[in-house]
Amino acid sequence: MSIDVSRMPKLGFGLMRLPEKDGKIDHEQVCSMIDKYMQAGMNYFDTAYIYHGGKSEVAAREALVKRYPRDSFMLATKLPAWEIKKADDVERLFNEQLNRAGVDYFDFYLLHSMEDGSNYDTYVKYDCFDWCMKRKAEGKIRHFGFSYHGSPELLETILDEHPEVEFVQIQFNYLDRTNPVVRSQRLYEILHERKIPIIVMEPVRGGMLANMAPKIEARFKNHRPEKSVASWALRFAGSLPGMMTILSGMSNMEQIEDNISTFSDFEPLTEEELKIINEVTEELLGMPQIGCTACKYCCDGCPKKISIPDVFRTVNTLRRYPDDWRSKNFYSGLIQRSGRASDCVGCGQCERVCPQHLPIIELMREAAEILD
Repeated sequence: MSIDVSRMPKLGFGLMRLPEKDGKIDHEQVCSMIDKYMQAGMNYFDTAYIYHGGKSEVAAREALVKRYPRDSFMLATKLPAWEIKKADDVERLFNEQLNRAGVDYFDFYLLHSMEDGSNYDTYVKYDCFDWCMKRKAEGKIRHFGFSYHGSPELLETILDEHPEVEFVQIQFNYLDRTNPVVRSQRLYEILHERKIPIIVMEPVRGGMLANMAPKIEARFKNHRPEKSVASWALRFAGSLPGMMTILSGMSNMEQIEDNISTFSDFEPLTEEELKIINEVTEELLGMPQIGCTACKYCCDGCPKKISIPDVFRTVNTLRRYPDDWRSKNFYSGLIQRSGRASDCVGCGQCERVCPQHLPIIELMREAAEILD
């Protein structure tokens, strides 16, 4: 059963950055956000075993699965390579995910964070491609693919060896087109040439392309004052052919409403707007910023409970605005509930799971000098 692209909503609801209250997912707010999204005629939800420390799939069950007919939405989740230590783990993890989400099948199932090295090697070692196709034959998986953070060369190898792959999820935004690590433009070209449907993650780069220096925001606002800065990034990704669904990890109702507005009456970028984006890209690339997307993969295993993305967000703000007292106040509040940058022991677990391949240990030393 191939993917009916015509049934896919252009905007997908990423369940990675759900709102929290008192350290837990805010169920009431998530329900309201899902209701607003579904009422707009959109119905694709993306979660993963690791999101929110393992609580995202459960949140999907409570706020979505229990409240809507199963055939009214599409649910995607992912198999985590780093949790597979022996062959039996694949079946165990999958069954755990079915139980967490409260479903009998997943509409879309992905091998999570495919990249050169350990993750790809693990999926090959335990025959995960073949295993997923068997689950698809049983009806427990409707569509099979993978999320990707590796090189263009490996992507072509995987697609050559596995023509059964129905879709691929890649990080794509206007800032990462020429990023030497992400190389999203080349990944897009490979997939589009092969006519493989693409799901986009990080179109706003973890919020980086929604909150910018005032002089850069003015470039967008002067041209389209009624449109949010984030909408430009979403429209950039959505304007390219072959982009099936654009995921947004929405955290509040304001983001939901803004994104629904962008995609309900979608306007592809004009040539003039693309020129503005290209000019803004050049300006942003000239600013030294830590390329963290706030996925929080690094947080769960941190022995010192450091909220690494929040530390980096503070450093990025201070790089742009060295005298910004609000950032220092934010950090003062942050360390009341999580570790300091200087608490880092350099264990390296964060670097092993970072999809952006950031030198986190080195960056934490810099952060400690600035903040502690």
